[in-house]
Amino acid sequence: MKITKKHIFSLLIILIIAISAVSMASAYKGTGFSHNIPSSKYHDMSSSDILGNYKKTSCHVEETGVCTKVVDGDTIYLDNGEKIRFVGVNTPERGVEGYIASKNFVQKLCLNKKVGIDVDDAKHTDKYGRTLGVVIVDGKNVNEMLLKEGLAEVMYIPPSEFYPYDWADSSTHIPNSYNTYTHTSDTSSSSSDSGSYIGNSNTGKFHESSCRWGQSISEHNKVSFKNRNDAISQGYQPCKVCNP
Repeated sequence: MKITKKHIFSLLIILIIAISAVSMASAYKGTGFSHNIPSSKYHDMSSSDILGNYKKTSCHVEETGVCTKVVDGDTIYLDNGEKIRFVGVNTPERGVEGYIASKNFVQKLCLNKKVGIDVDDAKHTDKYGRTLGVVIVDGKNVNEMLLKEGLAEVMYIPPSEFYPYDWADSSTHIPNSYNTYTHTSDTSSSSSDSGSYIGNSNTGKFHESSCRWGQSISEHNKVSFKNRNDAISQGYQPCKVCNP
């Protein structure tokens, strides 16, 4: 059979389709987190309805911008071109169940609206160059909402200024791969009332001076205590890593 240009063109089309199919099958799925919340759940709710269910956050707005694009449930673009990655949370990737619901939720709250960002002082950007931070709308923490609505899982990767376990509730998904950060102790003793302790005025947590997370606290958030009782009496909670 004589091979013509038409045959070659047809073969190229078939090859392109085959490669695309393989690429889709092996597409990045992140941690594999998914949820079965229907994409229509928030369809008839206004952003005010959703925001009204949450209290004001203790996070501080460090920069502002208008959200011009929602990539997925944990990544947005601002009008200055900055790409923001919601710190401490992870939502379903494209093609994974729950992707649309999580994305729609963030679109309703953020798209074409002015949002505030509390940038992670311990680690400003991720390996993709995205700014890590808490997204704040009307004084409310959207990262926290995603966790409590079941639209995201905890993704705590130290060093981080923020401790997303504090935003979670009993129904929040916490993957085993991240549990080591909350259950591993750096010390064998937790009953001592002597020694120096370091507090984080932003998170309300305190640490032993030797704790690696305490040492990563930015200077303007750092508070010193003479002993454990001093920290507790001032309303600080013990770190779940070093367990002071």
